[in-house]
Amino acid sequence: MKLLLHTCCAPCSVYCIDSLRKEKIEPTVYWFNPNIHPYMEYKARRDCLEKYTKSIEVEAIFEENYGLRDFCKNVVEDLESRCKNYCYKVRLEQTAKYAKENGYTHFSTTLLVSPYQNHKALIEVGKEMAKKYEIEFLYRDFRVGFKVGQAKARELGLYIQKYCGCIFSEESRYLNLNLAKPELPEGFKFLPVKNSINIKKERDNKEKYLDLLLEADPNKEIVNKYLLDGELFALTYQDEPVCVAVIIMVDNDTVELKNIVTKEEYRGKGYAKKMIKYLIDNYKTKYKKMIVGTTENNIPFYVKQGFDKYEKTIKNFFVDNYNEEIWDGDLHCTDIIYYSRNLKK
Repeated sequence: MKLLLHTCCAPCSVYCIDSLRKEKIEPTVYWFNPNIHPYMEYKARRDCLEKYTKSIEVEAIFEENYGLRDFCKNVVEDLESRCKNYCYKVRLEQTAKYAKENGYTHFSTTLLVSPYQNHKALIEVGKEMAKKYEIEFLYRDFRVGFKVGQAKARELGLYIQKYCGCIFSEESRYLNLNLAKPELPEGFKFLPVKNSINIKKERDNKEKYLDLLLEADPNKEIVNKYLLDGELFALTYQDEPVCVAVIIMVDNDTVELKNIVTKEEYRGKGYAKKMIKYLIDNYKTKYKKMIVGTTENNIPFYVKQGFDKYEKTIKNFFVDNYNEEIWDGDLHCTDIIYYSRNLKK
């Protein structure tokens, strides 16, 4: 089977792709969503999907069409039926057409995961396009895994939209007009969602995290010192440690994030951001400020996490304190640069 999977967004794709892979079906993701508006929303969903598909190594095709004008022309006279008559039809027709022209044997859509979509209409349109383009429509009732997929998307830090996509669904969200209620077929129920992310303070056996900490700071003597004096936090995913951080007290008002590191295979999934948020929430009741020393390459990351005040630069820190040259990508590290975050904001 060669499957082209129309995909509306990254969060909706999570359970669909996972469940298809369990069936030994490797889908190709297909982005074609001219009903999503405004443009910044369109871009946010597209860019998130592009990043997510790369992270899970699934092939993705992006068909660019920000179709605001065509959308408005086609739905303005029949807003109540816009989903079936335009949004579903235009996307599934283009998916079926592309699949047929490019050697795919089947097509499907991640819209089938949402209990808020008109499931019956999706099936009707899918079958209609399958007949028109002489290609198989792969039907799966992905709705049973909707909550599981959404929970995993949040764990991964994916952008999760607050409305279906078009400007009229955005209007309905604010005006509470005709909001769809989630529907599941008789006998179906949502799969249970387990709390698979956990962060806790490690009071004993801190040394078991030493090898991971050394990936971010290769001076064992320095690491052992702040590991002895500091508080260590471990974030686990399904009981496996994936991100570790160490905090030390600087004075009565200030703490310092001395080290934070994520296992290589889990990087780029938002775990460091979750750890930092947890640390901020944990220390803001007792301290006024948190500081972090970093290299030039990592400044944008920390600024996005709220470390937006420059504090100081220690010249030649990495030259004076490390026996080997320290590299961060293509950057030869010499100075350490400190930024701070106001914990009381």
